[in-house]
Amino acid sequence: MSTQRELFPESMPWDDDELSDVSVAQVVFAEGVSGEFDYAIPDRLLESVVPGIRVKVPLGRSNRTVLAYCVGRDTLAEHRKLKQVIEVVDSEPLLNASMLRLTKWLAQRYCSQWGHAIEASLPAAVRHFAGTREVKVLTVPNEVLVRIPDLALPAKQQQALRFLAGSSVQLTARQLADRVGCTTAPIKQLQRKGLVNATKQRVISYIPPNATVEREAAKNLTADQRMALDQILKAIADESSQPILLHGVTSSGKTEVYIQAIAEVVRYGRQAVVLVPEISLTPQTSQRFRARFDSVAVLHSHQSGVERASQWKQIAAGQIQVVVGARSAIFAPVPRLGLIVLDEEHDGSFKQEQVPRYHARDVAIERCRTSNVPLILGSATPSLETYFAAQEGRYQLVPLPQRVHGQRMPDVRIIDTRSRHPGVISRPLHQAMRNALDEQGQIILLLNRRGHASQIQCPACGFVMQCPDCDITLTNHKTEALAICHYCEFQTASPDRCPQCGFESIRFSGFGTQRLEDEVRTRFPKAGCLRMDSDSMKKPGSHENALAQFRAGEHQILLGTQMIAKGLDFPNVTLVGVINADTGLHMPNFRAAERTFQLVTQVAGRTGRADRPGHVYVQTFSPEHPAIVTAAKHDYETFARQEIKHRREFLYPPWTVMMRVIVRGARLADVEGFAEQLGKRLLKLKDATRAGFRVMGPAPAPIARIKNRFRYHLLVLAQDDRTLQDAAASIGDVDVPKEVQWIVDIDPVDLQ
Repeated sequence: MSTQRELFPESMPWDDDELSDVSVAQVVFAEGVSGEFDYAIPDRLLESVVPGIRVKVPLGRSNRTVLAYCVGRDTLAEHRKLKQVIEVVDSEPLLNASMLRLTKWLAQRYCSQWGHAIEASLPAAVRHFAGTREVKVLTVPNEVLVRIPDLALPAKQQQALRFLAGSSVQLTARQLADRVGCTTAPIKQLQRKGLVNATKQRVISYIPPNATVEREAAKNLTADQRMALDQILKAIADESSQPILLHGVTSSGKTEVYIQAIAEVVRYGRQAVVLVPEISLTPQTSQRFRARFDSVAVLHSHQSGVERASQWKQIAAGQIQVVVGARSAIFAPVPRLGLIVLDEEHDGSFKQEQVPRYHARDVAIERCRTSNVPLILGSATPSLETYFAAQEGRYQLVPLPQRVHGQRMPDVRIIDTRSRHPGVISRPLHQAMRNALDEQGQIILLLNRRGHASQIQCPACGFVMQCPDCDITLTNHKTEALAICHYCEFQTASPDRCPQCGFESIRFSGFGTQRLEDEVRTRFPKAGCLRMDSDSMKKPGSHENALAQFRAGEHQILLGTQMIAKGLDFPNVTLVGVINADTGLHMPNFRAAERTFQLVTQVAGRTGRADRPGHVYVQTFSPEHPAIVTAAKHDYETFARQEIKHRREFLYPPWTVMMRVIVRGARLADVEGFAEQLGKRLLKLKDATRAGFRVMGPAPAPIARIKNRFRYHLLVLAQDDRTLQDAAASIGDVDVPKEVQWIVDIDPVDLQ
């Protein structure tokens, strides 16, 4: 009996092409649309489209060509017709599988697009092929290789073809002609006959100079250092990813512990990444590592694009043992990661203020977790989040309570500046400076404020010079004769009379590093004085040159902003003066006291580091403040205990995690209205889900207008990261008014 045919079979012959398997690339974009998109991979690109590589694809109805990152591949029985990948941009992947996973986590953690996270992990110089040039390299197709003995070719063509087929390195037409001893004409004939293919490829054109550094032997460790190192080595051997807080006082030898731990990792054939604050990344720092390891890469913002790209490629190729760098070095593509070190882990520069607004400490924790390697967080003044985690047992606490060689901590004297002192330098500090200079010692003076005067005001009519585009006063820079806004860099000539009423005796009040320099030179005309701030250190290499001059004794007094407070080792410094410890103490930021304690403690640690005792004078209008009192006693534990208890009353971190939402725009009504809309949406989520978070605001930001844009903000405090991410997702689809911008900042550091 014949079988009746189906009227509508499941597959019709004309559907076969539509139902055949299709190789698909999943891509994300660095700009514009978010999410992952599927594109069909044409047969000619099947071998070259791999995860981690960049491709060009058509996008939108106009099919404009757009750059994208391939983040995955799949094979689908595709019913709908997919657009195809146009071409491959790179000859090899820019990210491996582990870095793709890390950037995906980064995007989810910090509420950004995956493409933004990928771009943040890749230096611009690498993305733009810095230090390379495009050439055409020759290859012999496989089907031609087997026919070479039977091909009847002119002698030079035969010789060139055979040489290319047997070459272990890729050659251009010119290189092949030189090897064979002919012109390029026979090679072009081989290409026309289809016996040789030419493909575009980028090759490195920059060869980095060899830096020769005198090698040093490992130093003898103190008992505390040996105990700390043993605990770290055990974590390395156990492949433990639990973060280790190396809490060591200033000059306790934390760096030597890092280096000897890294040496163990290198013996295993693995690599280490060391992160330090940008301002601490001096030649002294890099040379210390280069003196102990064969191959060290240093990544910092002052490098040229060519230098940075060259280092990055060496790191990716596994040619580097130790990577030393600032925040972005956390993405260094080491193929065999064995250890990550975050030195001065409390430093605010580890937080990025542009999208994606990640914190290098948290990225390091995640990278170590997925790689099963230890993370060392080193600091004399750990962030309270890190210290709290160690107290709870989530991190391992490893103390270094004593300075090496039995050196004493410096004596600290608090100077109450509420009583009148003529000038910027108090009488006690002046006398201490005189004594230090007489004894051939060096001096460091910290004033964390640039310029000459922080306010320009008319005593007759009360007029105050403000930035026309920001709600902030202009700072007088006497050296340049300019009044400057430190937020938008607006500049105008410093007035010699009131711009409003014409009164001639306009007042310049407050003080910055320029005024301090003037006073130092007036009081101590025979002493060499060097100022270091972002105004005086603009030229490439100026920071390193200044420190080298001070170390060589060419200057007796070094003064500046916080860039002189951290990570510097000058054995001849016997006196440190903190000119105004209150600069950041009363800022509208719940971390203000913590930052003040850290800054005073860190700069105090620059003295008494050798055989000569050190002294510290701290000038303050708040001599009874706990941050000042405990810093003077070098008593981190008491400060941390008191501050953590204080924050518990208000449920601030480390008791919670925080998200900040910032709204800005040209019209105040639009900004305020949209901020209120976001606040209502968040409260609605809280009521609907009974989620455990708190919404503060919206309210004008502490600086309510910057660059002629009004600013509002909200704070969301929650018990865990998942709740914050849900809160951020709940406002992600809100319709945004024209000319209004808004951002989400997870774990904000700057609350201005």
